[in-house]
Amino acid sequence: MQNELLRELELRGFINQSSNLDGLNDALNAGRVVGYWGTDPTGDSLHVGHLASLMLMRWFQKYGHKPILLVGGATGRIGDPSGRDKGRPMLTDEQIEHNCAGLRKSISKFIRFGDGDDDAIMVDNNDWMKNYGHLEFLREYGTDFTVPRMLSMESVRRRLENGMTFLEFNYMTFQAVDFLTLNKKYNCTLQFCGADQWGNSIMGVELIRKKLSKEVFVLSTALITDSRGEKIGKSAGNAVWVNEDKTTPYEYYQYFRNTPDDLVEKFLKIFTEIPLDEIARLAKLQGAELNSVKRMLAFAATEIAHGRDAAMAAESAADALFSGGGNSENVPTTELNMTDAMGVVDFLVAIKLFASKSEARRMIEQGGIQINGEKITDWKSNVLPADDIMVQKGKKTFLRVVCK
Repeated sequence: MQNELLRELELRGFINQSSNLDGLNDALNAGRVVGYWGTDPTGDSLHVGHLASLMLMRWFQKYGHKPILLVGGATGRIGDPSGRDKGRPMLTDEQIEHNCAGLRKSISKFIRFGDGDDDAIMVDNNDWMKNYGHLEFLREYGTDFTVPRMLSMESVRRRLENGMTFLEFNYMTFQAVDFLTLNKKYNCTLQFCGADQWGNSIMGVELIRKKLSKEVFVLSTALITDSRGEKIGKSAGNAVWVNEDKTTPYEYYQYFRNTPDDLVEKFLKIFTEIPLDEIARLAKLQGAELNSVKRMLAFAATEIAHGRDAAMAAESAADALFSGGGNSENVPTTELNMTDAMGVVDFLVAIKLFASKSEARRMIEQGGIQINGEKITDWKSNVLPADDIMVQKGKKTFLRVVCK
């Protein structure tokens, strides 16, 4: 009998690959399973690209299983080569500590923590990795990994062409030891990962089989891409962050409100908890009705990440800008030291709406800039200081500027 959780995950499009789907199905049917998902502290917030795995963990908990969230204080000091053409920058201990705190804040928005049987716990792999000396680690695990097996991993082959370091080469051994440690301490038998982490995660399955003669499982999710098919991540410059100090609830709402038509059904399944039968009905709508579905998607996703009040405020702000009603106070706001008239091109760059003057000028010439509701057609014109200046870029980007 197919397990109800796996059926939910399959129908919602979460499942990309599994080490042993039938075995995992039997384990889930047999009772509560402990599973973990890990992320390295390379930033101080999760972003939308992480959310497929995180929402999967949320469903895992909703069906009565116990999540472990691992923050890689140790692996973050190495740098994961998966999906990258060059090594990650080295982080200081202070940066790692700061980023770990931010990640805990992000995760807590989606997962319930506590002392109950299915309440989540959070761990840091530096708590056990820091106890190993180099020789001790090699003697304990060095014979459990073969070089040919490690070289067969796509993440390794790709980086070898660009000068993979010995430091990065060790990453998959660390991640495998994480799974082994969690299995010993918490009876964790399942690891969740993104598709780009498959090779690293499988090494943990193999290590536990060698060391303990036990069967454990890996379940991967597909990577989330933007409208251009590019992976969403901070290194690509297109990240939408979970923590509100990096991406406001309004901007988070607008990201989902602007979902391309062909991705609406997929995003409803992955980023919301709307029942599948209701999603099937909504997916059939077209035209103006599809816009109302996007509003539902944006509200539901924002409510999960930021709470109902923030979702309502973001929706109200969007209505104020696009429909002429509601409360515009929740539109993203920036302050600018401005006491005299400023050229519009300099103004747009100063408020960081554009990275360069040439980009700002080009958008003005294309008719894509409005200030206080009036289209700007002359890039040589000036902007006068005011208490409140509303700037619109294209059809969907708004910014309130407060002069001081």
